Amino acid sequence: MVLHMVAETESSSHLQELRRGTVVLACLLVLRRASYGYALLETLTQADILVEANTLYPLLRRLESQGLLLSEWDTSESRPRKFYRTTPAGEELAETLRVDWARLDRAITQIA
Repeated sequence: MVLHMVAETESSSHLQELRRGTVVLACLLVLRRASYGYALLETLTQADILVEANTLYPLLRRLESQGLLLSEWDTSESRPRKFYRTTPAGEELAETLRVDWARLDRAITQIA
């Protein structure tokens, strides 16, 4: 029973690590079209990329501080929303990550 719990904890940690980079790539790709945080969260969930809001919003701020996203407030509605959009640097990184993702997928599929 204890070994099973340890294995689950380790597995969870590895899955979380694997998903972290996936979420970055997914955000950069989705945000090629401007979107606000909650809509992005819904889009990712519909694509079966599971991320919690308390993880996503700090990630968006970090990507913005790295120059990979731009943000601007839309105050035209009663509830202001912060929209994010991928920058040219973010586009370049997304393409680099996407190409490497495809290479890794082929490699893992070949050795599996």
